[in-house]
Amino acid sequence: MTEKTYSMVLLPGDGTGIEVAAQARRVLDAVTQKTAVSFDIEEIPCGGQYFLEHGRDWPEGTEAKCDAADVILLGAVGWPSPNGRGPVTMPDGNMAGWSPVIGNRMRLDLYANIRPVKLYEGVKARISGSHKQVWKPADVNMLFIRENTEDLYAGIGGILRPGGKGVVATDVRIVTRNASERAIKLAFEMSMKRNGAPKDGKRRVTCIVKDNVLDGCRFFEEIFEEIGVDYPEVEKDIAIVDAFTQWLIGQPEYYDVLVTTNMFGDIVTDLASVLQGGMGMAVGCNVGENHAMFEPIHGSAPRHAGKDKVNPMAMILATGEAMLWLGNRKNDDELRKAGESIEKAVKAVLKKGKPLTYDLVGLDKAAKMSEVGTAIIAELNALLG
Repeated sequence: MTEKTYSMVLLPGDGTGIEVAAQARRVLDAVTQKTAVSFDIEEIPCGGQYFLEHGRDWPEGTEAKCDAADVILLGAVGWPSPNGRGPVTMPDGNMAGWSPVIGNRMRLDLYANIRPVKLYEGVKARISGSHKQVWKPADVNMLFIRENTEDLYAGIGGILRPGGKGVVATDVRIVTRNASERAIKLAFEMSMKRNGAPKDGKRRVTCIVKDNVLDGCRFFEEIFEEIGVDYPEVEKDIAIVDAFTQWLIGQPEYYDVLVTTNMFGDIVTDLASVLQGGMGMAVGCNVGENHAMFEPIHGSAPRHAGKDKVNPMAMILATGEAMLWLGNRKNDDELRKAGESIEKAVKAVLKKGKPLTYDLVGLDKAAKMSEVGTAIIAELNALLG
């Protein structure tokens, strides 16, 4: 009999975001059926498609519902503009879908974007159109902490258009002590809970900056060095972002926990997804003191929408991370077990090698998204008993 109910807002978004969100609901239903936990899910439309119909990118009152929820799940937002020039944008210039993504991060103070990068057994890199075993699973196990509320995403700037023609654009970068301290401290704390880098077992936090050019990065690094003094057990590492991109791909086994500013974090974690099999395997955890929102980091992929084609694993893994976060917050062992079991179920399907979507095995061997979801749920049911 169900004993505990948690409130959840599910924001499917656009395109394939809606499809992967449906697979997340199937997983949540399986958890409810097999445990004494249930979820009061309010599914709320949002994004570019919603904006085209309603003139806003989510329904009025959604902010309050997100504020009140125990946890938030987000699919993906973004839809092609009818004029063919990029995604649908709102009158303020923001992409339609800003409210659920950036808006929630800012309003709920989700100051850390946590992105685990793991290579699971059975996953191969997609390089030059083929699938190859470039990296070994044992060599890829790192955690990125990206400051999530400021930097170039602070929203300060604009385009000057005298006479209606754009002549100059500015984006102001904001790096504050408070936001930097929170993200950096979290990085050190997370390193203390891990087993160290695959290469040498050392606890290591790498600070990714452009300190040879940018004052904001010099400030971020200064704060990193101040906080690092309190963690003598953790090795401190500084990497200039452009050089880091080659090291990341060439020697991923060196990295344990990495911390950086918002824009650099956005870029380098997308690159890191190559190490784990692509965006279809990559999870984003937006976490604050009192709220959290979990999502796959892939986009809405409108060209694939409605084809039952894309990889649901990132969304399903994000759902598992949501269970772990909520279980730790509520001290609920059943939620924690559910979160751990979701990851184990995904790993079991990958290890078997089928069914898998086209991004992991190529079009000739590809299964449908729904078939992958069914296989994961079967494994999950077995794990939950």
